[in-house]
Amino acid sequence: MKSDETKRLIIAFAITFLIVVLWRPLISRFTGPEPTSEPATGQSSGSATNPSPNVPSGAPPASSAVQPPPAPVSAPIRGKRAQEIVVESDDYQITLSTEGAVVKSWVLKKYRDANDRPLDLVNQEACEQLGFPMSVSLPDSGLAGKVNGALYAVQGAAGGTIRAPAKLQFTYSDGQTQVQKSFSFGDGYQIDVKVGAFDSRGYMPAGILWPGGFGDYSLGPKTVSTNSEAVYDVNGDVTKVKESKAKGSEAATGPVAYAGLEDHYFIDILIPRSSDAVFRLSRRSYRPTNWTEKELPSPLQAELASAGGQPIEFGLVVAPKDLDLLHAMKPPLDGLVEFGIFSVLAKPLFLAMRYVYDHWVHNYGWAIIILTLVINVALFPLKLRSIHSAQKMQRVAPRVKRIQEQYKQYKLNDPRKQKMNEEVMKLYKEEGINPLGGCLPMVLQLPFLYAIYEVLGTVIEMRHAPWLGCIKDLAAPDSCHPFGIPFPLLPTLMIISMFVMQKMTPMATTDPNQQRMMYIMPLMFGVIFYRLASGLVLYYMAANLVGIAQQLIINRFIPVATPGGGAPPADVKAAGDPSAKALNRRAPRKPVSVKN
Repeated sequence: MKSDETKRLIIAFAITFLIVVLWRPLISRFTGPEPTSEPATGQSSGSATNPSPNVPSGAPPASSAVQPPPAPVSAPIRGKRAQEIVVESDDYQITLSTEGAVVKSWVLKKYRDANDRPLDLVNQEACEQLGFPMSVSLPDSGLAGKVNGALYAVQGAAGGTIRAPAKLQFTYSDGQTQVQKSFSFGDGYQIDVKVGAFDSRGYMPAGILWPGGFGDYSLGPKTVSTNSEAVYDVNGDVTKVKESKAKGSEAATGPVAYAGLEDHYFIDILIPRSSDAVFRLSRRSYRPTNWTEKELPSPLQAELASAGGQPIEFGLVVAPKDLDLLHAMKPPLDGLVEFGIFSVLAKPLFLAMRYVYDHWVHNYGWAIIILTLVINVALFPLKLRSIHSAQKMQRVAPRVKRIQEQYKQYKLNDPRKQKMNEEVMKLYKEEGINPLGGCLPMVLQLPFLYAIYEVLGTVIEMRHAPWLGCIKDLAAPDSCHPFGIPFPLLPTLMIISMFVMQKMTPMATTDPNQQRMMYIMPLMFGVIFYRLASGLVLYYMAANLVGIAQQLIINRFIPVATPGGGAPPADVKAAGDPSAKALNRRAPRKPVSVKN
């Protein structure tokens, strides 16, 4: 019975869905498109479009809005070529075209790409196929393609280069439809944009697009896809969607505080001026030149639209992820700089690193080394305790081995194995040994290691930050091979320093197999760190060097503690045990009497 009811319910839902989907196209076919229909994504060159989000039910219809002025024919003379206008400030160089009134390039003048060229955050190859930033979306996708490929008249400049602050207004009209775009450029990274479209019936729901993705595309489409993500804030709830994990399209519902695209180091954020703005996110694929892979890259496309049919106004921030710069924005955007789960440690660590850089060394490599020294000196008392714990465990290791030999014939699930553990713990308690004491300094280093990792992959100051010689980027894997060595310099030095420290540090075990495993650890760490940021490898190598210096001090000035202050027990002096031989040399010898 329930099965039949379920089937009928599914059929009812399917029929309802078909009616909802097919009703509007059928009506539009006979009555023509309505001004308040769903906006559709438009772009230049007549490329494929994606529909815009639905207009909320509470939005006023276009016909009830204030009627715009008549739309005179203001399009440039037929056959006239498109012009490019370059707007420059101390921070950016933006190139706009009168064809579509779109942004052709957005260069941040203080930053370089992976090829040491000025950093352009517009993906030229993708935008040639998908449309350029500031393309318009309209209810009629065909009309959107037309206005995005048309020539606009411009006020405020006649071509060439102008200096910010400046204001440009682009206008297109064919006597029936008119589109206006206004750009106000200031001295900072933010510009103000207003876009409106209307015909004889009133304003049309219009949106603005940033297609083609966002980021440093000199790194390659796959790398950018991994780093890039969309972000939007609705009612204080921030949502982030990775480009590599985005599926289909989605729209933000509710008042949008800000929305846009970002990567590890840069942001492209739209800040709407009205509460009825709708943000839509989608993915569209393109085919790069000489592309041989089967899977085509699908960069994110961001769209901000006006749900109420009025012109859309917003601030546009294309900027580096600088904490001070983003904090000064309205609303503040410094929350976009995320330091991961250890942010309570990573952010103060970065601020301390930046202070050392600004006031002392002016080099982030040396700043990392100085902070490493400070951290390891602060942890030195804990390291001293761990070394004493390891020494004590060495001394009782033969006794522990004796206990283990007594119970070796029993399986792990045998209850008598518990008796062995109890005897071992009793021995540790008698000798004042904490079995986990030797691991404490290593455990405390892990949060600092992860914090440095997050800082290197998050803050703009670490991008392309050099240290010495051929180490040019602390945020990238080391590619320095001096004197023709086959392996990168910093991972090689880290392995050597870690091996030396292992040799100098007393081990808590006398088992030869376990000791060999400890000596293999540097090679394993070298493999792990091989493709990590060179700044992280520098931190770990510096920590090893500080550890070696501390161990020299311990070996020179701090004597080995003996449990109870007397000679070690007799069973510690077992023959063949390397630690026993060392302890026997320290133990007082009784006089030997020789009988005649």
